[in-house]
Amino acid sequence: MQTTASRKILAPRNRTLRCSETELKELSDQLLTLNAPTSLTNLRDKIIQQDIFATADHLPAAFVDLLILDPPYNLTKNYNGETFIEKDKMEYAKWFDKVLAALERTLKPTASIYVCADWKTSIVIAPILEEHFQIKNRITWEREKGRGAKTNWKNNIEDIWFCVMGKEYFFNVDAVKLKRKVLAPYTQNGLPKDWRAEADGNFRLTHPSNVWTDISIPFWSMAENTDHPTQKPEKLIAKLILASSRRGDMVLDPFLGSGTTAVSATKLNRHFVGVEINREYCCWGLKRLRQAAGDNKIQGYADGVFWERNSLPLRPKSIAKQQALL
Repeated sequence: MQTTASRKILAPRNRTLRCSETELKELSDQLLTLNAPTSLTNLRDKIIQQDIFATADHLPAAFVDLLILDPPYNLTKNYNGETFIEKDKMEYAKWFDKVLAALERTLKPTASIYVCADWKTSIVIAPILEEHFQIKNRITWEREKGRGAKTNWKNNIEDIWFCVMGKEYFFNVDAVKLKRKVLAPYTQNGLPKDWRAEADGNFRLTHPSNVWTDISIPFWSMAENTDHPTQKPEKLIAKLILASSRRGDMVLDPFLGSGTTAVSATKLNRHFVGVEINREYCCWGLKRLRQAAGDNKIQGYADGVFWERNSLPLRPKSIAKQQALL
């Protein structure tokens, strides 16, 4: 199969991650394929190149603290030679239910689950999620690269369903607060009210809501960018990981794509298991993990908080403080 790297020539300033043929051969040797039940020790921080339905029965039971599920939406899309064909709604519902049934046994009773979807897919999967889990919320985030439309509203949002297994689950609201600039700095008795004056302006920390407008989609000049058609930003996945897991917890992503969940988990001192059917995507993930070993910065996250889009000052102390907090 002709690889993505061999199909396109990058402009000099384009930082999109690629793997050469030599890298693909080398990195492929690090990928796992499961043919029998495998211990967590052998799976920790590994990428499995396999279809999730072939893998699920070989994964340990009740080992996952956080499941991040970003399956193909019900759209026809080519994933580097692996084409997902849009299905009838009932057929997609059956397929999605089969995915959840295969994965449910891997979850701890206290596990949290986040499921990505577009608006059409959300309509189909919401009732199925309710059958398997407790739905706590639906996050809607702005995907600012949405395409324009002449006969409809521009579609530039996606959903993330937040679910849990039961009443007992972990959620750290303080780890995912958003830092916003204060345009109208009110005072009370002459003192700042819910904000603080800093060298770069006036800021306040706000509790995270279920509407996210601070996410930047990876683009050609960003080191995390790949040619994956539906790549999620590290900042997006970092929010899920910090909110719903502790240091050292296990994160499972059964549709790993180009490796964003694995990279974000590693940068935030969590463990991961990733499953992805496409070999080149798996290798991109491994290459990104190598890069993360020497650079644990996450775009838009510093000083232990998430910043509004395009508002983070490029200060060395911010980076140093972020690294100390991880």
